[in-house]
Amino acid sequence: MNDIKHAKFSIGQVVRHRLYPFRGLIFDIDPEFANTEEWWLSIPEEVRPRKDQPYYHLYAENAETTYLAYVSEQNLLLDDNAAPLRHPDIGERFIKDGNGGYRLRPGSTN
Repeated sequence: MNDIKHAKFSIGQVVRHRLYPFRGLIFDIDPEFANTEEWWLSIPEEVRPRKDQPYYHLYAENAETTYLAYVSEQNLLLDDNAAPLRHPDIGERFIKDGNGGYRLRPGSTN
């Protein structure tokens, strides 16, 4: 997975979606699209992202709920909202640092 060094974002960063109202914590990165063709085709063509870019697995949340999301790099922005994330799975793998970021727990594998 040497290609991950070319990803714009990294594991433990908080990001938000460019078009939709949700934010999340990156917990894994695919160097390029690695989901199903059915999933990709379910995205409306006018906003369907390219496959040849990093894709990020997020512990995501919006105003109503928490969930897992799979988002292309072109649709993510760094999130500067200081509000803590509330996704219940974050605490199993990450520790919140003093700067508002997250780091993997010791012994947690990716």
